[in-house]
Amino acid sequence: MIPEIDSQIGISVYTTKFSGIGGKIRINPEDFEVSELISKRATNSINNESGYAVYKLKKKKIDTNHALSGVFRKTGVRLKSLGLKDASAITEQYVGSPHKGKPIDDFSTEKYSLTKIGFTKKPLSKKEMIGNNFKIQISDCSDDLSSFTEHNQILNFYGYQRFGSKRPVTHLIGKAILQRDFDTAVDLILSFTSSYDSAENTEIREKLSDKTNYVKYYDKVPSQMDIEKIVLKEMIEHDDSIRAIRAIPLSLRRFYIQAYESYIFNKSLSSAFLDGENLFESQSGDVCFDSKSIIGKFKDGVEQYLALPFVGYSYYKKTRFDHSISKILIEEEISPKDFFIKEMQEVSSEGGFRQAAIHCTDYISEKNKVEFSLSRGSFATILLREIMKPSDPIRAGF
Repeated sequence: MIPEIDSQIGISVYTTKFSGIGGKIRINPEDFEVSELISKRATNSINNESGYAVYKLKKKKIDTNHALSGVFRKTGVRLKSLGLKDASAITEQYVGSPHKGKPIDDFSTEKYSLTKIGFTKKPLSKKEMIGNNFKIQISDCSDDLSSFTEHNQILNFYGYQRFGSKRPVTHLIGKAILQRDFDTAVDLILSFTSSYDSAENTEIREKLSDKTNYVKYYDKVPSQMDIEKIVLKEMIEHDDSIRAIRAIPLSLRRFYIQAYESYIFNKSLSSAFLDGENLFESQSGDVCFDSKSIIGKFKDGVEQYLALPFVGYSYYKKTRFDHSISKILIEEEISPKDFFIKEMQEVSSEGGFRQAAIHCTDYISEKNKVEFSLSRGSFATILLREIMKPSDPIRAGF
């Protein structure tokens, strides 16, 4: 039985036969450890002489952006990360200075620490981050997870975080923008409710579903609803939904479109699996990634990983998956050309490709602990979903 929230984000299948051990994750931050993996080339480029400083950022109970904002407030130096790590884990990642100069002295606060590990001749780039290693403890589970052996038979779905986790709305906002229904996008940002949200948040969202309440409840919107406040202020002052959406930071507006693309991708993977397509091996005519993440056509005898189209305005139709993807787009009343948004060109997306299956290495399990490494962009929660088969992923800590 697939949980309702899985269906809401486009996942309608399990790909392993394992019955699941249930349980919960993230009861304590120490139960979920994430360490960033960088390429050998990047590791070898770090020296002790001079150049662009590179640091290890270790943190808990704070996300990457907020930790780096704290570093800037404390030191006046803006550091850049290779990837984002969320707050509900203990994480270790590489951050670097985009400028040469005197490095920051090592320091720590209650939630994060910064340690200099050396210098590079050029700033580290995001492409040097090749994956993450995870160490996870599953609490209150029924059986020893050592009987799970199907870690290389899992599809590379986008996980719950991509869609807002407790409030899976980001893809719906993205779809409304793609359909040029900017009023609906504003309404979703302000008033979409979820059974997992707090009573206080739900009450304020229900009030904001009525435009005549905007002025009355503006000051009652809690501080954590910072995006909602931005949108609300614009709507009160200008009553212009395009202008209100444009007031949202560009990275988040792009994320809404990407979340909808992720939903289409999840639906495409689910549909192809149900249609009996082999998604764990590539074949003649397929588009694939090689071991260095370079995309190209299938070549016999070369190590390659099957890729599925990620729909955008440059959607590539010539794959064995076009039948199921085109059917989904018709059902969704969306076409590839909709991803070029004349009214808001800066969030247009050309699409691309994404690996079809999770590439899991260094997998070890013992009692209720599991450790593994995943390539960049794959979600640990999707692997854990197959191990645990939770009836309610959000209440299970996903």
